[in-house]
Amino acid sequence: VQLVESGGGLVQPGGSLRLSCVASGLTFSRYTMSWYRQTPGETRERVAVIPSAGGSTNYADSVKGRFTISRDNAKKTVYLQMNSLKPEDTAVYSCKATYSLLTYWGQGSQVNISA
Repeated sequence: VQLVESGGGLVQPGGSLRLSCVASGLTFSRYTMSWYRQTPGETRERVAVIPSAGGSTNYADSVKGRFTISRDNAKKTVYLQMNSLKPEDTAVYSCKATYSLLTYWGQGSQVNISA
């Protein structure tokens, strides 16, 4: 099983980025997909989650109205559209796949928000 994130980078405050996480080696459509982020010395925070069939999503209060999670089961990909980015959004963003007792993580993608 592999989860590979991409799309991170350096942007100015107020800018946008779209992260992608491509899955392989699993039946993607069965898995609930989540995005997490972590900064050094801080607890990993769940940013957004989307159930296996799409539909009802959930977001951390810190990103509501700015971030959007979506998925394309045919492409085995989950996305995180991040708008109106703030310096405090700087972190390593990782995707997670969960189904029953199975959990898989990607390696993470660095996002830096700085002028």
